[in-house]
Amino acid sequence: MIRTFRIEESRAFYTDLFGFKVTDETEWYVGLGRPGPVPCELLLVDPTHPALPEPLRRPMSVVRFTLEVEGGQRELERVAACAAPTGVRRSGTEGPEGDDVLVTDPNGVKIRVIAPE
Repeated sequence: MIRTFRIEESRAFYTDLFGFKVTDETEWYVGLGRPGPVPCELLLVDPTHPALPEPLRRPMSVVRFTLEVEGGQRELERVAACAAPTGVRRSGTEGPEGDDVLVTDPNGVKIRVIAPE
């Protein structure tokens, strides 16, 4: 779950860049899903909505996660090019899981994008 005041901008970021699809939606949250060998789910929530418990009524402060994409180096280059306005850093590492790129979403969430060989 990402608590954010930028729900629309965040939805566009995750659907356009990573292929997430809207699975559920109300005026204060958007559920996103991404099929694959390891399916991913992501929830974007307005932190001011009264349905949230009081301790959760604030935006996220620090978050980092990893997303796996198919398509190798070509897909990493596409992600880096598309995400450039929001912040991209090539890590330059080649680990057992392949190359990676670090991008930042509209909320400041750091995403390590890997493309296994």
